[in-house]
Amino acid sequence: MKYYLIAGEASGDLHASNLMKALLSTDPEAEFRFYGGDLMKACGGELVRHYREMAFMGLVEVVANLRTILGNMAYCKKDISDWNPDAVILIDYAGFNLRIAEFVKKAGIKVFYYISPKVWVWKQSRIKKLKEFTDRLFVIFPFEVEFFKKHNLEVEYYGNPLIDAKADFSKNKKPVAEKEPPISADKPVIALLSGSRKQEVKSCLPEMLKAAKNFPEYEFIVAGASSIDKEYYDELMKDSSARLVHNRTYELLNMAYAAVVTSGTATLETAIFKVPQVVIYKLNPVNLFIGRMFVKIEFFSLVNIIAGKEVVRELLQNNLAREIVKELRKITSDKSHREKMLTEYSGILEDLGGPGSSKRIAERIKELTLV
Repeated sequence: MKYYLIAGEASGDLHASNLMKALLSTDPEAEFRFYGGDLMKACGGELVRHYREMAFMGLVEVVANLRTILGNMAYCKKDISDWNPDAVILIDYAGFNLRIAEFVKKAGIKVFYYISPKVWVWKQSRIKKLKEFTDRLFVIFPFEVEFFKKHNLEVEYYGNPLIDAKADFSKNKKPVAEKEPPISADKPVIALLSGSRKQEVKSCLPEMLKAAKNFPEYEFIVAGASSIDKEYYDELMKDSSARLVHNRTYELLNMAYAAVVTSGTATLETAIFKVPQVVIYKLNPVNLFIGRMFVKIEFFSLVNIIAGKEVVRELLQNNLAREIVKELRKITSDKSHREKMLTEYSGILEDLGGPGSSKRIAERIKELTLV
């Protein structure tokens, strides 16, 4: 069967690639065409657009790049029509994908939404579109099942794909090629995960690096996103002693003693690797003002949202470097604080279930496509 997938950012690329591998295991003749990234490309098929051409964050950035976004959308619709897939699989990226869902559904093609738009945060008006324009919605957090049931939307939950990603990393660790030796450090490591979009990195990484100057006893290593060129980081890091490793986040988390993380999927990945963390975010002031009017949840990090309470400290907008220093001191020096956080992580991981979600969802998508 022919599957067209659309992922608009790094986390979507990761989850879509694992789903593609699972689809191939259940349907060896599967063909793929997609908007996505390098991980999806490694699975085979045709990469139509890279997500680095699509990753615009916040109202101001979206408006400034509207012509590019509309061009990507128009080309995507035409490409889907020309290729005529058996099913279209949409991965998060709601602003773009819900418009594609409407087009595809009206064209009579099956539409599966994998990783729901975060309508439990804001824009609950999107629930109506999910009902109308998708054949099935697959969610990745247990609390989403109850949320969508309250809105009379049928969803299916088979676990969280990050558990698969971690299991795959642990299983497939191999001797590293000579040209890329293992990450080494002479001091305990604090990982800096500054996001996968340039806007996030530009806002958050300088705050992280300012804080790092207060901890000479640790080595700070920045997890470079594959979607961002090394030169972009070099400019931001030119006055820092921190160093960069590119596209090796899991390897870095596997050795880290603590982490400073920009809010997003990386907060949950850090918890899965059982690394104590402090979570930060910094927005364009206009986006912050709009967000505070419409956001409907108490926390902004996935770790705290899943737990329903504060497990990790969240820092937003002002005095970030100073507040990062305070929380890092607790994480690195207060044993009871670290142990409490790690205990809470264990409860979260138990709620997310074991590996295998990608395969279960792939089998279900194949089954539903054939109906």
